[in-house]
Amino acid sequence: MTMKIAVLYGGTSGEREVSISSGKGIIKALEANGHEVIGIDFNPEQLDQIINLDVDLVFIGLHGKLGEDGKLQGLLDMLHIPYVGSGVLASALAMDKSKAKKLFAQNGIPTADSMTYSVQDNHDRDTLIKQILNHFELPFVVKPNQEGSTLGLTIVKQEDELLKALEEAFKHDDDIIVEEYIKGREVTVAVLGEKGNEKALPVIEIVPKNEYYDYESKYSPGGSEHIVPARISEELTKKLQDYSVRAHQLLGCEVYSRVDFIINDDGKPYILEVNTLPGMTPTSLFPDAARAIGMTYEEMIEKFVQLSLKN
Repeated sequence: MTMKIAVLYGGTSGEREVSISSGKGIIKALEANGHEVIGIDFNPEQLDQIINLDVDLVFIGLHGKLGEDGKLQGLLDMLHIPYVGSGVLASALAMDKSKAKKLFAQNGIPTADSMTYSVQDNHDRDTLIKQILNHFELPFVVKPNQEGSTLGLTIVKQEDELLKALEEAFKHDDDIIVEEYIKGREVTVAVLGEKGNEKALPVIEIVPKNEYYDYESKYSPGGSEHIVPARISEELTKKLQDYSVRAHQLLGCEVYSRVDFIINDDGKPYILEVNTLPGMTPTSLFPDAARAIGMTYEEMIEKFVQLSLKN
């Protein structure tokens, strides 16, 4: 069935460049699948672009704030315009790492020990630094509560690096998370399917060229190597896939998501986050997982569309 589909990409978050690349890929695939496509470089200052839309479906190719966090989904809901992917609550919850972590921990999915600090509560940086150093042993991670693509994230190895790390994280959000640093291998699991009947795709192991899987490793060609399936036991594969589907369902995600983990040296996995709008660039992980089960990029995009119509 041919449809008129608007693809929203770009946006104003720190992940704008990635989103432009995702958007191009999505538009190309939808056109190859025979749909009529309108590409919109989304700007929250120009909401008339959305309010005046006359389409069958919106495909959100945005990442990060004002795209992935539920605000845009809320607008589309009010306009009665169907869209691909998760709704308001799931999008907002997944973006709020602190709340999502609590939900995962309460439901038996292992999370790293962490604390959330707010800029309002901590005007005095010296007091905040003391609080953090009293609770955490070096090294530890400092990151914004609501941000993607490791933007604003620092691995703090020495006390004198903490102030700079806090300033960097607070640039991105009023709330920051400090959590224990878990050294290990990063893996990710793509989840796809109808609500209540989702399936996990093969686990992908990520081998970054840099010290950890940072922005450059994620999006530069050759920045990281993706090993599919991951070099782990069948038992651990099943555990990660089970955790991923459970995390997706706990948040109330729809159609697709990607769940990131780190596996420590003892082979224990810890959930890092759920991405409700994972990257769709040529170097992105979800398309790699789809390819591993024999699904082309175009088939994957069409699957998202068809599942969204069912929902």
